[in-house]
Parts: sequence; structure tokens; C-alpha cells
Amino acid sequence: MEITKLLELTIERKASDLHLVAGTFPSIRVDGELYQLSTLSLLTPQISQTMLFSILNEEQKENLLANKEIDLGYEYKGSRFRVNIYHAKSGWSASFRFIPSKIRTLEELSLPEAFHNLSKYSNGLVLVTGPTGEGKSTTLAAIINEINTTQAKHIITIEDPIEFIYGPGKSIISQRELHQDTHSWNIALRSVLREDPDVVLVGEVRDYESAQLVLTIAETGHLVFSTLHTTSVPETVNRIIDMFPAHQQNQIKTQLAGALRSIIAQRLLPRSDLKGRVAALEVIYNSPAVSSIIRDGKPFLLDNLLQTSDQEGFIYFERYLSQLFQQGRITKEVARAFAIRPKELDKYLK
Repeated sequence: MEITKLLELTIERKASDLHLVAGTFPSIRVDGELYQLSTLSLLTPQISQTMLFSILNEEQKENLLANKEIDLGYEYKGSRFRVNIYHAKSGWSASFRFIPSKIRTLEELSLPEAFHNLSKYSNGLVLVTGPTGEGKSTTLAAIINEINTTQAKHIITIEDPIEFIYGPGKSIISQRELHQDTHSWNIALRSVLREDPDVVLVGEVRDYESAQLVLTIAETGHLVFSTLHTTSVPETVNRIIDMFPAHQQNQIKTQLAGALRSIIAQRLLPRSDLKGRVAALEVIYNSPAVSSIIRDGKPFLLDNLLQTSDQEGFIYFERYLSQLFQQGRITKEVARAFAIRPKELDKYLK
């Protein structure tokens, strides 16, 4: 069995992920559902190792053997994959995330028209949040590419690994990949201010040091986009504050209250017609009320603000779920399964 045939099958079936786990059949994830390809050969530890090592150069092999896992980007016939190879009890295994070569627009992703404004900010921090595999990178790519095609900016991306490749536009783009173009996430973030950026995309806020650097970049007149693995707006604010030691948290509340432009929490839900998935959103934009709540360290009050500030473009997740249901795009069962606040959802469904 060759790895190229499995990658071609992943692309052909429009799968989001390919899983190769030693001791099992290859599996693909389509519209959120995992399918074992039991008509193919079982992946013995030897077959799995041979396939996975075939896509690595010598430096990557040494890195993998030393650390038992590695992240990398892999290109096959114009298509890109974000790859994580790891060692499990059964042997060498991997997850391949398919990155479409075409960057879709906000309209093609059925995202709110107000998202066009995110590309027009001159500075500040925009966070797109959600669990792994919920379309955060796709949403960010649409916004970054809109900047690329409409404005003359210097865009720097720091990713692990590089996902979407941006074509020629009005902007110039420097894409940097961890371990390939820089030795350290935080070193890259520190040096970015000396690279004359207008826009910075940081693949993920991982810890308190990266959070501190991202806030500093946003405060110093740059527009910064990044992601977090949180499921709601209040949880995102809490997570950032909690990344810092107690003696720094008051300062961080003030910094975040000033630098934040928007938080978008996103999930991908199965459509009722079973033709793909649809994004469900919770969105907040900074305002005097939001800024005051963050500065006072009371993120729990954002729930009430989200419910009552619809005219400001805020989106409350449960209200959005109910609208998707009323439009016939998702079933009531799906809405209830994904609700963050089930009791609130029931009020909207009545």
C-alpha cells in the first residue's frame, strides 16, 4: 500500500482527515463522521512505519525518533496536508488534515457579512476559537486572503505547520513554519515586530508567554489574528486571563480590554440534508460595555450582553442554533447536542 493512494482517496472522497493507526484499517473523516476503509489492507506496524517515514527527510526522521512525535506540512500534487506523526502502543501512526488549495471567501463559507469589517481594522486582536477541526483555520484564511487581495499590507504568518498558501495579491506575505523557518514559537513572535508587519497571523495562543507576546503585538499598532481551543466567548476571556500568574492578571485584563477587537467562537454542525456541515457561531465585538466587563474581571456578565446586544452585531450561540433550526439547516436534535447552554436553547426553541 502506498501513501499516495491514500492521499488521493482522501481528496477524492472530500474527507477532512486521514488517520493511519498501526494495527487498524486506514480511516477517513467525512463531514465529521469517521469511516474505516476495511476494503484496504490492515496497517501492520511495519507497513505503517514504511509509509510514514517515506514522507520525511532525514532531519525530520531524527526529530521524530528523538521526540516520538512531529508536526509538519506535506504537499501532494498541489494539495496540502497538515500532518502529525506519533508513536502509539501499536506502532507509528499519523493524522493527516486536508487543507484545500482554494481559499474560500466569507460568502462561500456562509459567514456573516459583518466579518468583512474584521479585515479593515488597523490594529488590535481578533480571536477565532473552537475545538480542533471546527474550521478556525478556514475562517481565518478567508479573512487574511481578503486583506491580501484588497489592501497593500505586509502580512506575516507564524504557523505550526503552514496550512493555507496565499497567492499573489496587493499585499506581500511572509509565511513562517515552526522548525522549518524558525526554531521557536516565542522567538518568532518576539522578532516579528522587527519585520515591519501590518498584519500578523499567529497559529495558536498556546501559553502565557505567547499570549503576552500576542497582546503586545496587538497593542503596538498591529492587527493580530489567532486561535484558542475554547467553546464560547466568556470561556475565551477567562482562559486568556487564567494563563497568567495571579499577580499579572489585573494588568492583562487592562491590556485585553484595550487590544481586543472581536472573539468568534465557532463549531461545525452536520446539516439536516446530510450535505456537509454548517458553521454555528458566537460573536462579540469590543465596545465600552465589553471593555469594562473584561477590565473588571467579570466575563460571566458577557452572557447577558450577548443575549441583549443583537443590534451591535453580537451573536449568542444558542440563538444562532435556533435560527439554523428554524431555517431547516440543522435538526432540533443537532441543536440540542451542540448547545453550550441547553436551558437557554430551550427558551428559543419554544
